[in-house]
Amino acid sequence: MASNSSTWTAKENKLFENALTIYDKDTPDRFHNVAKAVGGKTVEQVKRHYDMLVEDINDIESGKVPLPDYDSYGNSNKGYQNIAEKQRMKYLNLQ
Repeated sequence: MASNSSTWTAKENKLFENALTIYDKDTPDRFHNVAKAVGGKTVEQVKRHYDMLVEDINDIESGKVPLPDYDSYGNSNKGYQNIAEKQRMKYLNLQ
């Protein structure tokens, strides 16, 4: 039985993220493959989770959600910006 679509464990999220990097936007049956890789989630649950991820990214990019001020923690944020951009591109498979 599939787990609740609104509840994703850290492990499921990591499997989801990894599967998105393996099965890009050009992969036939992409979300079926991602659901299989995650396990315990339906294709529709995976699609909803992906749509929420894209919405979150759009909110961040539009300024609705501020990025953390890493400098206030004594760190330079230059490296984080590059990492975040690379990760975002992987999620959206725009590389």
